[in-house]
Amino acid sequence: MSEMKKYAPGTFCWVELATSDAKSAKAFYGELLDWKVEEQEVPGGMFYSMLKHKGKDVAGLYEITAEMKSQGVPPHWLSYVSVASADESSIKAKSLGGTVIKDPFDVMDIGRMAVLQDPTKAMFALWQPKAHQGAALVNEVGAFCWNELLTTDAAAAEKFYTGLFGWSADHQEFGPMPYTMFMSGERMAAGMLPITKEMGDMPPNWMVYFSVKECDGTVERAKKMGATLLAPPMDIPDIGRMAALMDPQHTAFSVIKLENPQ
Repeated sequence: MSEMKKYAPGTFCWVELATSDAKSAKAFYGELLDWKVEEQEVPGGMFYSMLKHKGKDVAGLYEITAEMKSQGVPPHWLSYVSVASADESSIKAKSLGGTVIKDPFDVMDIGRMAVLQDPTKAMFALWQPKAHQGAALVNEVGAFCWNELLTTDAAAAEKFYTGLFGWSADHQEFGPMPYTMFMSGERMAAGMLPITKEMGDMPPNWMVYFSVKECDGTVERAKKMGATLLAPPMDIPDIGRMAALMDPQHTAFSVIKLENPQ
C-alpha cells in the first residue's frame, strides 16, 4: 500500500473533480474505482465530498456552483501540486508567464491554495499543506498514479514548469510521439505530450490517471455506466496498459493497469 503522510514541494499531491452533477458523479466513480464518500460541510452552506479507498483519502469532489456555470466553467479534474508557499509560488508563476486565476487563500485550517493557468492555458492548483497533506493513498489500484500535461506548446510549458517547480525535463520518444518526463531530482514528477491534430480541438489540460486492476474490463464497465471512450486501451512498453475516457458529466480522465506499481 502506497500510503503518503507528506509530499515534497513540487509533487502532485491531490486531485479534485468539479462536476455538474455531484450525485451521479459519486455513483459513477464509486462503482468504477471502489470509492466511498464522506461528506463535509464547508463555509457557505456547501458540501465537499471526500472520496476514499480502503479508508484513505484519495480525491475530492464538489458540484459546480451556478456562478461558476455562468462564468463558463466546465466540469473538470483539477490537479494540485504541493508547495512550501502558495503566495511565493503564485508570484513566481506570474513572473514566468502564468496567470493566477484565484489568488492564494486559506482553506479553513487544512491548507492554503491558489488556482493557476500556465502560459499554454492549462489549469492546475498549488497546495500549501497544513492539516491536510493531500491524498493519503497513491500509486495503487483505486488511487491516482500519474498527472500528464497535454499542451499546444511543449517548449513554453517546459520552460514554465521547470522554472516554477525546479523540475528537469527528460525528452523521450514513445513510437512517433515525443514525450517529456518531468523529474524532481531522481523522482518522476509528471509527463507531457503535445496535442496533435488527431486529438481535435482539445484544450491544454492536466490529465489525471487512476490505477486499475485491469484496463479493458474497467473501460467496458465505464462505458456501460455512460462514459465515452476517448482513446482505446493501448500498451505502453514497460509502463502498463491505459485508456482515456470521458465520464457521463463530460470530464476526461485516464485509467492504467501498471506493470510495476510503485
